[in-house]
Amino acid sequence: MHDCPLPCLADHAPPPRKTLGGWLSADQAPLPAANDEEGERLSSSLPEVIDAHVHLFPDPVFEALWRWFEQYGWPIRYKLRAREVAQFLLSRGLSRIVALHYAHKPGMARALNHFVAELCREEPRILGLATVLPGEPGANEILAEAFAMGLRGVKLHCHVQCFSPDEEALHDVYEACVRANKPLVVHAGREPKSPAYKVDPYQICSAERVERVLADYPGLQLCVPHLGADEFDAYERLLEKHENLWLDTTMTMAEYFTGDPPVRLLHCRPERVVYGSDFPNIPYAWDREIKRLSALDLREEQLAGLVGGNAKRLYGSE
Repeated sequence: MHDCPLPCLADHAPPPRKTLGGWLSADQAPLPAANDEEGERLSSSLPEVIDAHVHLFPDPVFEALWRWFEQYGWPIRYKLRAREVAQFLLSRGLSRIVALHYAHKPGMARALNHFVAELCREEPRILGLATVLPGEPGANEILAEAFAMGLRGVKLHCHVQCFSPDEEALHDVYEACVRANKPLVVHAGREPKSPAYKVDPYQICSAERVERVLADYPGLQLCVPHLGADEFDAYERLLEKHENLWLDTTMTMAEYFTGDPPVRLLHCRPERVVYGSDFPNIPYAWDREIKRLSALDLREEQLAGLVGGNAKRLYGSE
């Protein structure tokens, strides 16, 4: 494991601004706000929509994250607190949201898990995931407690928590998820690459490393956000080869970054791709990505699975 506190909370001088990497294709950070128009609610012509990638954090963590994004990423359009985030999306036509969070230092995960579990008790339409810092003392107990509180899976972030997906410290997490039959969401794609991270994501993340996990743990349902950006070709091959791999669309289909959206990944194994937004940590309208997804040439059953049905299967919320 690498020694890596969350960059936005780190007690060190900020690094100079540099390019964020190939996926973002920016000469300097931060990237600009989109300033696009937002809808009042989802179109009534859409099938049931579940946002499988929504962040819910306590206020101080949200505030620190926003400071980091605005210096090294992009301006945050929706600076809403956790309960406001849920109310905002659910009042606009989404049927449920999947709440993600992550711990950046030992001893933080248990409090975050309790926080999200309480939000789920208050609002049953929130499907909350747990987190843990791989390798921290009592990791198995932390996850067992989180699952007992009703949390539906686990979220990890290689860039923030500074680990490679195939490291030894991850085995306890993988085994806990398999035992409990809970899915695992891991930001294991290489992008965004930022000098503000204490590790180089291109060194610790790769589709090859993820494939080792898929092969070693065939009973693990593993979801990689952002369609595995930026290794889209490699993740297309992994989708075809491994039945336990899932992807989410988060930010890749919104046409905010340069380059063509990897639409082919939606057609590769459409039953194992879910819609996600990254709300509220986005620089554009809340419904930008769902509008673009609904405008694609997808069969009715493909669209229904992508925007809601697949998430139901992944998180056992039929």
